[in-house]
Amino acid sequence: MTANIKKISLSFGSTGVEFEIPERNLASIILPLEPEIKEDPFSLIKKSLENPIKSKRLSEIVNPDSKVAIIVSDITRPTPTKKILPPLLEELYLGGAKAENITIVFALGLHRNQTEEECRHLVGKEIYEKIRCIQHDRKRCRYLGETSFGTPVEVFEEVVDSDVIISTGTVEFHYYAGYGGGGKSILPGVSSENSILSYHSFYSKLFEGELLSGRADNPARQNIEEAARIAGLDFILNVVLDSKKRIVAAVAGDFIKAHRKGAEIVDSMYKVPVDPADAVVVSCGGFPKDINLFQATKSLENSTQAVKKGGSIVLVAECAEGIGDSTYERWSRECKTPDKAVQKFRKHFEFGGHKAAIVGRAAKEFKLYLVSKLPETESRSAFFIPVTSVEEALEKIISENPKAKIHVMPNGGWTLPVIK
Repeated sequence: MTANIKKISLSFGSTGVEFEIPERNLASIILPLEPEIKEDPFSLIKKSLENPIKSKRLSEIVNPDSKVAIIVSDITRPTPTKKILPPLLEELYLGGAKAENITIVFALGLHRNQTEEECRHLVGKEIYEKIRCIQHDRKRCRYLGETSFGTPVEVFEEVVDSDVIISTGTVEFHYYAGYGGGGKSILPGVSSENSILSYHSFYSKLFEGELLSGRADNPARQNIEEAARIAGLDFILNVVLDSKKRIVAAVAGDFIKAHRKGAEIVDSMYKVPVDPADAVVVSCGGFPKDINLFQATKSLENSTQAVKKGGSIVLVAECAEGIGDSTYERWSRECKTPDKAVQKFRKHFEFGGHKAAIVGRAAKEFKLYLVSKLPETESRSAFFIPVTSVEEALEKIISENPKAKIHVMPNGGWTLPVIK
């Protein structure tokens, strides 16, 4: 008798992959609880700007002489900036702000510079031609003070010299900061390399403890918010997206209070109770979350909550831009075993090396498979077993345990399994 087969599609870069799995082996498809979209994005954002949380309206904060900085996400983030900016600019103009006094700053952190085409694509042609758009420059930062965690607050001078600082972004789970959005656009977004490395260095002390993703009370988030306070972040406009990257909610106002409201919405949608299974197949949700392995590891970390110790994880990530970080590449080459990567990270923090340690920690507990466009040698050096398809990985898993129960996570970058 032929087993019943389930066909499943997953995002892979800007396209997708399909695979088949015997229904007897499918534990569940871990999906978010997504609300029905009843309003267009412009209306949702406009309402949030008209009803800011613990803050005056932006139109009451600015005046005709205000020099305004709007910090926006870079190409590695899914934030729909071109949809966020029109209602935001409308609110600023309502308060008398002038287009020539507004600067849009791309928050690169330690990421690569964007091409002009990427910048234009992110904000939209009309806004790109009307409003001054610049990229963060880590070498042009000014020292403003220090957080209680000892992190120097050194912020891009173009932001510091503004009268009003506005941050935009997406509230989503983040492996270290708990959630994206809020003050994260300041630190690490528009901070110096010195500040960013200091901020990330705490991860070597925290990464083997309790999962930080989905926790707003974690030390990294506290450090971020102290830095944002010192930098003088005035206002945030953050959105929550569904799995199809559509705006389902917007929050505006105080950078802590509004952010927490956004985090509540994310929790209600994306924290999914599960019983750990023998294996999980996890897609990052496609581009840009699987643009490189550096970004894709965030989905890997989320998926560990859905698997029994000793189980298998199949990561589906295109990685069109390869590993995505030269330090991560070097650590993957130099650390011959997962344990060596973890041990090295305990002793010595190096940005990029933390990704090798994250994967190393997972590889010590689970068998890791990778469906990607990476060369096999790079996949193996990063502690993954390279496979050409999801089916190939499933064949290996099921041949070892014919009764294996397997979860599927189509949106690993968004979804956080929570053990029942």
